[in-house]
Amino acid sequence: MSVRREGDRRWRIDVVVRRAGERVRVREAATSRAAALARERELRAQVDDGWRPGVKAPTFAEWSKDFVNVYAVNNNKPSEVETKRSVLRVHLLPAFGEMRLDEIGLVHVERFKADELARGAKPKSINNYLTILRKSLDVAREWGKLAGAPPKIKWLRFVKPERDFFAFEEAVRLLEGADPEWRAMILIGLRTGLRLGELLALTWDAVDLVAGRLRVRQAAARGIVGTPKNDRHREVPLSDEARAALRGLSSRLQGKLVFPGPGGAMLTRGECRHPLWRACRKAGLRRVGWHILRHTFASHLVMRGVPLRTIQELMGHSTIEMTMRYAHLSPDVRRDAVKLLDEPAPTTAATSCGRALTGTEGEG
Repeated sequence: MSVRREGDRRWRIDVVVRRAGERVRVREAATSRAAALARERELRAQVDDGWRPGVKAPTFAEWSKDFVNVYAVNNNKPSEVETKRSVLRVHLLPAFGEMRLDEIGLVHVERFKADELARGAKPKSINNYLTILRKSLDVAREWGKLAGAPPKIKWLRFVKPERDFFAFEEAVRLLEGADPEWRAMILIGLRTGLRLGELLALTWDAVDLVAGRLRVRQAAARGIVGTPKNDRHREVPLSDEARAALRGLSSRLQGKLVFPGPGGAMLTRGECRHPLWRACRKAGLRRVGWHILRHTFASHLVMRGVPLRTIQELMGHSTIEMTMRYAHLSPDVRRDAVKLLDEPAPTTAATSCGRALTGTEGEG
C-alpha cells in the first residue's frame, strides 16, 4: 500500500512518481488518513499532468510568453498584464530566462533576492517580483510544463510604512490652497475615498445628485478603463459639501466624464500630480500623492466613530484587515481615550455587571 498507518496518530505516504522523466520515491508523513490520501493523489497526478519521460521543460523565457499572452491576458486586467510584462522584462527574465523551469531552485531565488537588494530595490518590491515568479511557476505546473512542485519561496521581511493622512485642519487648508479648477476633484477625493483611477473614470451617469450618492463601477489604469480594484462595485453617499461641489462643475453639460482633461479627454495621473502638489505647497503641507486623500477619508471616519465594517464597505475593501490598516487614529484621539481612566469609578451596579460578564462570579 502507498498509504498506511503508523501508530495512533500518524500516516505514512510511500509512492513512486516521475519527475523530469525520472522515477522518484517519495516518503512523507501525514496527521490523518484524509490528508495522506489527498497528498498521494497530488503526487500521483504529477504523472498525468502532461509530463512524459524524456520531455524537457521549457526555459523560463519560452514559458513566459504563454504565461503573459495567454494566461494573464485571459485572467487579469490590462493594467495587471502590463505590470507582469514589465516585471518579467526588467527583473525576472534577466535572472531566470535561460534556465529550464525544473532547474529553478531555492538557491537561484535567493541569489535573485540578493542581486536585487544590491541594486537598491526595496524588499516589498522584490516580494512583488517574486509573487509573479511564483504564479508563473504554479501555472506552469498546472499546465503540465513543470514536473513537481515549484520551489517554496521565502519572502523578504520589511517594516510596513505608517499610513499617512491629513488631520482635520490640514484637510481644510489643503482645500483652501487648491486651484479653483482642481478644488472639486480634491474635495471629492477627501469626501468619498475614491482612488485616483476611480476619480479619473467617474462619469456623470454614475452620480445621483438628487439622492446624494455615486456608484463606483469602473477605474482607469494606464489609460485603460476597467473594473475597480478587486472587481468590487460600491455605492458611496455624498456629503452636502460634495454635492454642492459637483453641482458647480461645468462638465455636467460638456461631456461624459466628471473630471475631464483638455478637450474632454481623460486626465492622466501625471496631469493630476502637480495640481495636488501646488495645493500642498500653498497650504504649507508636506507633498503627498492622491492616495493620501483616500487614507484621510478612512481616518476621519474612524475618528468620528464610524464602525469599521461601514468604512470597509465605503472603501471597497475585500477584508476588514485592510480597512484597519487605513483606519488610523490621531494622537489626540488616543490621548482622549486614555483620559477616560481618570474619570470617577463606575457605579456598584455597573461593577457587578462587569464581574458577571467576565465570569468572575460563581466560579470556584
